[in-house]
Amino acid sequence: MKNSLRLTATLASLVLAASITSCKKTQVTERDGIEYTYINEGSQKPENGEILMYHLQIKNAEDSLIYNTYDQPVPGYLMANDSIPVNNGMDEIFMALKKGDSITFTSQVQTIFGPNFPPFLEAEEELVVNLGVMDIISQDSLSQYFAQVSIIENEKRAERAKVLLVEDGKKIEEYAAANNLDVQKTENGLYYVIEREGTGPETTPGTTMYVNYAGYLLDGTIFDTSIQSLAEEKGIFSSGRPYEPLPVNVGMGQVIPGWDEGLLLLKKGSKAKFLIPSPLGYGENGAGALIGPNSILVFDVEVTDVQK
Repeated sequence: MKNSLRLTATLASLVLAASITSCKKTQVTERDGIEYTYINEGSQKPENGEILMYHLQIKNAEDSLIYNTYDQPVPGYLMANDSIPVNNGMDEIFMALKKGDSITFTSQVQTIFGPNFPPFLEAEEELVVNLGVMDIISQDSLSQYFAQVSIIENEKRAERAKVLLVEDGKKIEEYAAANNLDVQKTENGLYYVIEREGTGPETTPGTTMYVNYAGYLLDGTIFDTSIQSLAEEKGIFSSGRPYEPLPVNVGMGQVIPGWDEGLLLLKKGSKAKFLIPSPLGYGENGAGALIGPNSILVFDVEVTDVQK
């Protein structure tokens, strides 16, 4: 953990600025002839099996970012292995990196990325690359570092979710008012309308419910349904899937949180509408082509059967 904490502290202090004038030397790779300049030169080479942590920033001639590890939760990393073949100039640069190195160079897209470069770039377009090595750590320290980053990212995600629940709630309430929906709200932020009460005992976690459903975005776009006639009507029919009530083991995390909570409110024969803020749906990741990040979801559901 000591190494990972030191690595975290280093993030803010490493500056990859090509404008710095304290350049010490310039070298040229044997392959591809990439001329690169040391802004700062380190001295510690990683041993085989050690992990070299680095930041990489690539810009075009207009100074627009093409790639930037600073925008990612974790920096770049590679395991030192002197038996790996060196095939091009970029390999030469990366395999020779030392702790404390800060390097800048300009080269063409095809040289930097090879033949499989991003389609939005031109092969002969010149890019500016800034590369800096932050630390050398063990494999165990890398695992600890990732665990630490995961905790921090989950905390940040939870804070963002709190804000989104409020913002999405306002949008859902506006939608409900515009569509004359008499919604109720749970403590967790799920909005719902029970359109038909079901019969039988209260639903408990672990109960298996069979549910027909149709899912929509707030703008009315349907993205999925278990009902074949509706799928055909809306132009989303797929011959490769069954159209039948979906079995759900309720309250067990098999479905999105909004469903898990909403189905516990229903019984056999219930019909309801769930209006689900994004943190209780697919969250920041979204799902598929139609459900983008932070999408509010509307589901019409009907419980056709219940099995304890």
